[in-house]
Amino acid sequence: MIEEKGILFVLSGPSGVGKGTVRKALFEKATNLQYSISVTTRNPREGEKDGVDYFFKTKEEFQNMIEQNQLLEWAEYVGNYYGTPKEYVQETLDKGKDVFLEIEVQGAMKVKKNFPEGVFIFLIPPSLEELKNRIINRGTETEELVTNRLLAAREEIEMMDAYDYVVVNDEVEKAVEKILSIVQSEHCKRERVAKQYKKALEGDVT
Repeated sequence: MIEEKGILFVLSGPSGVGKGTVRKALFEKATNLQYSISVTTRNPREGEKDGVDYFFKTKEEFQNMIEQNQLLEWAEYVGNYYGTPKEYVQETLDKGKDVFLEIEVQGAMKVKKNFPEGVFIFLIPPSLEELKNRIINRGTETEELVTNRLLAAREEIEMMDAYDYVVVNDEVEKAVEKILSIVQSEHCKRERVAKQYKKALEGDVT
């Protein structure tokens, strides 16, 4: 039997594009995706739970994780820190389960450098005006922070070329279907399947 390792999928995009909404809808349909919860120093938003949406840490605790090399990636974004637990990701992949990361663009670029075999998906809004409306409708951002996020979004969208796939989040359901298609396609890639078969054949003594 061919032992298939999991694939690391990274969903990223500008703040306010709806990454969290798409991820939650995706996990209502996907059965083999394991969500890797990020560590962050930002304050929880209403309804968010520690250990479910994020691992909420102080900046001192986060710094300790950096020093102990416990993060696959970490980044500072609008005054807060975000990171991905390294050991958890690798152990999950080794068990044959796909790992799904939902992170900011800076973090995704670090993962790409440290884990280039991952699959990187860029989620974009239909327009910058729509992105602005989504951020404002959160009701959690000051006018200054909205402006900062939009400026950051423009810079992040220019980094689209660093990704393997681009998905427009005009409707959540359509975005989810496209991501599911990407997951299926990646498991059927010749390079990936051939590598698994060659490894199995090396151990075949018949």
